[in-house]
Amino acid sequence: MTDGLRVALREAGALLLPVDCAGCGAPGAAVCDRCRAALGPCVVRRTLDDDFEVISGLAYQGAAASSLRAFKQRGRTDLARVLAPALRAALVSCAVASGRLVDAVPIPPSAASSRRRGYRPVELLLHHAGVAPLRALRWARRIDDQRALDVAERGRNVAAALAVRRRVEGRAVVIVDDVVTTGATLREARRALAEAGALVLGAATLAATPRVLPPRTRHA
Repeated sequence: MTDGLRVALREAGALLLPVDCAGCGAPGAAVCDRCRAALGPCVVRRTLDDDFEVISGLAYQGAAASSLRAFKQRGRTDLARVLAPALRAALVSCAVASGRLVDAVPIPPSAASSRRRGYRPVELLLHHAGVAPLRALRWARRIDDQRALDVAERGRNVAAALAVRRRVEGRAVVIVDDVVTTGATLREARRALAEAGALVLGAATLAATPRVLPPRTRHA
């Protein structure tokens, strides 16, 4: 079964079966009117080191955070249509800022997560945003789950972990991901693409966490 067919079946099931609001849990709608309003694009800008700008369509909090978790962790592919306008707003802001046509390069999912989900979250969002992804990156080695790591650990975890899978020399690109937290994965993607000759103009994400993670307190 292809990824596209799996997604279509999931979305059809969401229409036929009773669901709760992904944002607040209220019964009767995939996304209630109040949460749908909260998912309207609200562009957030964050500058990483060396003037590497990340533009996000939502703040990762409230209904946005709950809906994105449902989309990624609970197989709610029907939410892609609701979330995609925020990602499109971030991509449009990137294009306006760069003043030129750019290719959207998604952060690839791991092989394990692709098998488990049956779909690629970032690429599905891009599809519903009307943007064709340029699959230019691949994971060169296995990494640990970033959610369990602090800022420094995230950087070490993804260091030299991405590689370029196709020729990108001379192409202007924007890196695309679902959420920016510390920016470690986006920095690694920029390194891989820049070393392969791409002109990395920035990054666009669906959402941005309100702040970076503090270092974890370690107990003896």
